[in-house]
Amino acid sequence: MNPTGDKMSAATPRAPAETASAAQLPAPGASHAVIEHHLPSRRSVWTRRLAILALIGGGIGFFVWQAHRAPAIPAWIVYGNGRLEADPIDIATKFAGRIAELRADEGDRVTAGQIVAVMDTRDLAQTLQKQQAQVEQAQKGVEEANSTAEQTRSSTVLAQQQMERAEKLLASGFATRETYDQRRQALDSARAFQNAAEHRVTEAQKALQAARHDVELTKVNIDDNRLVAPKDGRIEYRLANVGEVLAAGGKVFTMLDTSYVYMDVYLPTLSADKVKIGADARILLDAFPDRPIPATVSFRASRAQFTPKMVETKNDRDKLMFRIRVRVDPDLARAHADEVRSGLPGMAYVKTDEAQPWPDQFKPRPAQDKGK
Repeated sequence: MNPTGDKMSAATPRAPAETASAAQLPAPGASHAVIEHHLPSRRSVWTRRLAILALIGGGIGFFVWQAHRAPAIPAWIVYGNGRLEADPIDIATKFAGRIAELRADEGDRVTAGQIVAVMDTRDLAQTLQKQQAQVEQAQKGVEEANSTAEQTRSSTVLAQQQMERAEKLLASGFATRETYDQRRQALDSARAFQNAAEHRVTEAQKALQAARHDVELTKVNIDDNRLVAPKDGRIEYRLANVGEVLAAGGKVFTMLDTSYVYMDVYLPTLSADKVKIGADARILLDAFPDRPIPATVSFRASRAQFTPKMVETKNDRDKLMFRIRVRVDPDLARAHADEVRSGLPGMAYVKTDEAQPWPDQFKPRPAQDKGK
C-alpha cells in the first residue's frame, strides 16, 4: 500500500451536492417507517381535497336554500292544516224496491235534475192503471148524479107551478083545501129529492177528485223512483248495483257538491280568537303549493273541542282546539269543478288584519283570475 496515496485520498474534499445528498438520505440500516415519514402521504392529499370540495358544496347549498326558502309568515296571518272537502250528498231511495237501471257511475259529472238511477215500478204502474179506471168510473158517477139532479130540479119546478095554480083556484073557490095541501106536499117532496140529488152530485165530484189525487200520488211515487241528482256535482261512490233490493232510504250513490268546497282547520285559542266570520283566507294544497285558492271564513266554533286524530296540528301540546271552516267561493268552485278532489291535504291561511295585503306567495296567479 502507498501511504502517500491514502493520505491524498482522505484529504481530497467531496463535492457539495454529494455531501448534501448523503446527509438527506437515511442510513442504510434505517427502518421502512422512517422512509415513509420523509415521503409525501397520498391519503392526506385526497383528504384535503375532499374537505375543500365539501366546503364549496356546502356554501353553494346554503346560497341555494337561502334563495328558495319560503318567506316567513307574517304575525297577522294564522294558519292550520286540514283536508280539502266538498259537501257530500247521498242519493237514496224513497221506497223499498229493486234497482232496475243505473245511468251514472263513479267519477261522472252530473247536473241538477239528471236521472242517475231507476227503480223497478211495475207494481206502481199496475196500481196507476187501476186508479185511472176508478177515475173513469167516478166521472160516470158524477154524470149520473148530475142527470138525476137535473131531473129532480124539473120535478121541483113542476110541483111549484101546480102548487101556485092550486093556491089561485083555492082563493077563487074552484079548488078544495085538500087539493092545495096535496100540491104543497108534492112540492116539498120534490125539493127534498132535489136536495138529495144535489148532495149526491157533490159526493160524486169529491169521489172523482179523490180518485184523481190517487192517480197523481202514484205518478209522484213513480217519479220518486227515478233517482235524480239534486245539484251539480260529481259521483264519488256507487254503493249498489242493478238488481239489488234496497230498503226505504237505501243509498245508491254518494255525490260531491262541487259548488260547496271547504277546508276545516283547528286553531289554538290565541289564534282562533283573532278569526272573524267573513275574513279573507287562502288555501294552499300540498299537491299545488304554488296555486293559492281564495276563500273566506264561513264558520267558527263557539266552543273548544278535542282535535280529531286524523288532523295533525303544529303544536301537539294543544289538546283543545277551535274548528274554523274556510269556504271557496261557489262561482270559483264551479269554474274548477273538474279539479275538485276531496281529501287533498293542505294548509289554510286566514288574515286577521284586513288592512294588510297578502304576501306574494298568497296572491292568485293571473291564470286563476281568468278561471283557467
